[in-house]
Amino acid sequence: MQKADHENISVKSGQTIQVFAPATIANLVCGFDILGMALNNPHDVMKLTLSNQPGIRIVHNDTYNLPTTPEQNVAGVALLDLLYEVKGEYGFDLIIEKHIKPGSGLGSSAASAAGAVVAANKLLGNIFSNEDLVRFAMAGEKLASGVKHADNISPGIYGGITLIRSIFPLDIISLPAPPLFVAVVHPQIEVKTSDAREILRKEVALKDAIKQWGNIAGLVAGFMKKDYGLISRSLEDVIIEPVRSMLIPGFDEVKQKSMYAGALGGGISGSGPSIFMLCENEETALTVEKIMKSIYEGMHLKNYTYVTTINHEGIKAVMV
Repeated sequence: MQKADHENISVKSGQTIQVFAPATIANLVCGFDILGMALNNPHDVMKLTLSNQPGIRIVHNDTYNLPTTPEQNVAGVALLDLLYEVKGEYGFDLIIEKHIKPGSGLGSSAASAAGAVVAANKLLGNIFSNEDLVRFAMAGEKLASGVKHADNISPGIYGGITLIRSIFPLDIISLPAPPLFVAVVHPQIEVKTSDAREILRKEVALKDAIKQWGNIAGLVAGFMKKDYGLISRSLEDVIIEPVRSMLIPGFDEVKQKSMYAGALGGGISGSGPSIFMLCENEETALTVEKIMKSIYEGMHLKNYTYVTTINHEGIKAVMV
């Protein structure tokens, strides 16, 4: 892509945008690296100010001790990629207040990277498409995990549920879905995405691949047809979950008891350790939340839980 023509950019130094960047669930059980969903809770809060002073300056108003050097910060590298395609001497001052814990499996790095580029695009007059913003934000995911992937970035920017048919070139499809409630538990252990990728099998049996393809197609069809039964039958992963679930204590018990309580299905959120379960109604989701809490309290393992819904808007940006 050619650099954007700064003569067509209407900007004013000192303008500030505040964004609310949602947590996201990647993979949606069977759709490794290709399916993702945005949630209404939790979300990060970020403020980005346009400056005439070139460069990027980052402040973290949280307790996670994340790097503030742009080249070592997921939001910073995403902004650097964006600025590379903009003519003109612009800079940004970024304040990040994280409520999505890094290493939670709820798209923390994606929220920072995507939130930053959405805010920057607003300040620059919306010169880039959503697809461009996904491309920039993936630089942050590569810094975090060593691999460019868009299954958290895309739903954060587009909202709702997205299918990433291809990364090179980018081909992102927004999927409709019936009303769904989501129960999430985040046991307070850390699973790094890079580590969770390292343990995956390098080869997959053909019979497993065929079963997985059927589940992915069934899940997409279930969303589009608003068929809860088909969604439930398709929420099965025969390739990734059997390996990664070993990193998460209590996983099998959470899943089995949640399903018995009426959940449609669920699994590992992203690379974990968070576990999510999709439910047809709020009453079931609240019951599942109690089950999740009970299991981890019985293990004397600190945890956080959420009952939320699909965020169809994606990252919200307001001028301040």
